[in-house]
Amino acid sequence: MNIQEFINESLREDVGTGDISTMACIPAGTNGKAILKIKEDGIIAGIQLAQEIFHFIEPNARFTLFKNDGDAVKNGEIAFEVYATVHTILKAERLALNCMQRMSGIATLTHKYVEKVKEYPVKILDTRKTTPLFRQFEKEAERIGGGYNHRMGLYDMVMLKDNHIDFCGGIEKAIIQTNSYLKAKNLDIKIEIETRNLDEVKRVLVIGQVNRIMLDNFSPQQLADAIKLIAGKFETEASGGMNLDNIIDYAKTGVDYISVGATIHHAVSMDLSLKAQIL
Repeated sequence: MNIQEFINESLREDVGTGDISTMACIPAGTNGKAILKIKEDGIIAGIQLAQEIFHFIEPNARFTLFKNDGDAVKNGEIAFEVYATVHTILKAERLALNCMQRMSGIATLTHKYVEKVKEYPVKILDTRKTTPLFRQFEKEAERIGGGYNHRMGLYDMVMLKDNHIDFCGGIEKAIIQTNSYLKAKNLDIKIEIETRNLDEVKRVLVIGQVNRIMLDNFSPQQLADAIKLIAGKFETEASGGMNLDNIIDYAKTGVDYISVGATIHHAVSMDLSLKAQIL
């Protein structure tokens, strides 16, 4: 779904046959101004999307930006001013705020994880634990907060997880059949395989033919042992149970990536408001 489709469907859900409250008491064509007020500290995100929403409804809406996506913001600051008809402002208000609050919460939490491990050469990854149909914006917020995107979906990277391996009949068979499939379909995409213990890591090292080894639910010590065993032959990714209290212990092991689903599914929306100003 592209941005225009997302905005159209979101407005259709919210506005339906019309914004009755606004149409009932405010003459069409009345011009207005509103300011986006920041009500708590964090990393702002979604400003560009908010502009897209207003311009979708009213192409001539005008913005004065005081902040940009990715800026650190403080309670009491103003992100932008928007000039448009009052009907546009009130119609776009809730959608713009919902998107910005959600995205800013994700960017803020991601930034906290990134700051925690900034002394180590590790990258924080998101996961597919996202809100249906809002994934592209949640993953954009992850990037704005300093993190990196894992695969966007099931189509752009092979991820052989425990269920794939078990249903297929084992690690070796899963790797061999996956490589054969990609070759037959002429697909040039990376393969990642999940391992649950050191024995499985050793089995992957024997057969190879993957790009990255995921080390799932390893303790920091087990992870360090696995990293030593892999010895740089493949990219490494730690996953499972990561939080702000233990993330440094995992980063110290020398792992290349740490995937943290919590940066999205545990993020709390930032408090923002759009306040009218009479012209």
